[in-house]
Amino acid sequence: MNKKEFDLENQLLSKYKKEETGDGISGERLAFRLGELSKIGLTDDNGSRRPGFSIEEKEAKNKVIAWMKEAGLSVRTDGAGNVFGRLDGKNPNKPVIMSGSHVDTVPNGGHFDGALGVLSSLEVAQAWKDTGYIPEKPFEVAVFTDEEGARFNGGLTGSEAMMGDSDMDALLQKRDFDNRLFEEVIKDVGLNVEGFSQAKRSHSEIESFVEVHIEQGKRLERENLPCGIVTGIAGPYWLKLTFKGKAGHAGNTPMTDRQDALVTAGQFIHFISHLPQKISESAVATVGNIEVKPNGTNVIPGEVIVYVDIRDIFKEDRQKLVDNIKQAAEELARPREIEVVYETVHDVLPVPVKEALQEKMAEAVRESGIKPYYLSSGAGHDAMIIGHHLPSALLFVKSKDGVSHNPEEWSDLNDCIKAVQILKKYIEKLQVNA
Repeated sequence: MNKKEFDLENQLLSKYKKEETGDGISGERLAFRLGELSKIGLTDDNGSRRPGFSIEEKEAKNKVIAWMKEAGLSVRTDGAGNVFGRLDGKNPNKPVIMSGSHVDTVPNGGHFDGALGVLSSLEVAQAWKDTGYIPEKPFEVAVFTDEEGARFNGGLTGSEAMMGDSDMDALLQKRDFDNRLFEEVIKDVGLNVEGFSQAKRSHSEIESFVEVHIEQGKRLERENLPCGIVTGIAGPYWLKLTFKGKAGHAGNTPMTDRQDALVTAGQFIHFISHLPQKISESAVATVGNIEVKPNGTNVIPGEVIVYVDIRDIFKEDRQKLVDNIKQAAEELARPREIEVVYETVHDVLPVPVKEALQEKMAEAVRESGIKPYYLSSGAGHDAMIIGHHLPSALLFVKSKDGVSHNPEEWSDLNDCIKAVQILKKYIEKLQVNA
């Protein structure tokens, strides 16, 4: 299919089995809006390119703003470019129930990551308007800026700004893929540093947050379920290990007299692939980046730097895995007289989802005729940043073949609509005892 023939709306509708539920939710409307967003930043591979702080991201936000107004929401944009569509409800002075996601993408990404979460939240508000339902508490649909971090090799920038977690000094030092500084880039979309630094919102204004997101994995597909309840979001811990041996001539140094840092690092990489499952079902460890020095074909490697991405939804289990990985490195290095040096280069705490919110979500799932299925999230989301401070929940939607960050990313419209129905029921349950 070439770019001119690409039509996401009709692709979604071609397999859609419409059910008359009377809840005001429209599959046709969701398909149309997903299709409209897919046209913004469409790549030659029929993927999506809407980097954070780009004209394309802003254009997508403006589309959503227009739809927010159609749903009767009042709209405001903060200094970080985050967009909020608000329905006051019957008690506008109460803390708000917030739901949403992002519309930025990775380069040549898919059309569901982020966008589905935004439009699902918006569909809830639109359905309420169409059926005359007025919530007891205020409700806000949120569109967060630069979740993916493709521009500055970071991410979650908008939700961090809202929660007051931004490191402005670090942001001002960042350069994008065109070597432009952060301050210069954000001016392209009408933002400035002063406004960005003032985007923090009082936590007392928000009661809780919920996000719908594609799974980006195969567990729901294997279970043949449209949606799953997330039990926690695994915080990434990046450990840098430097194996220091001794460089030498590849021809003149006997095999029995070598301090080969790469051999030790190779054994280490293989060994730790078996460690996470010994700690917990949700633990993972990945080596995706190594540096070999001096990196010569005829030179015994004298130093190897290995970066390990370690994740789990439980802080204690994650720390246990980190400790075991360090111990493994030392034990493997000792026989070859290799020195090991450690450095933590990234540490984001995991976010377990409160059991009370999981149970409310499970009730909504059961009422939608689906068996509750629980799973963890290995990827970070805006819900993770907010969840460090406020009660947050996350609902996953089945992903075809587990593909994500790719033009082939796909979730069936019927599964998406099930997610909206569950989200709507869940948010309405949060309105009780207002």
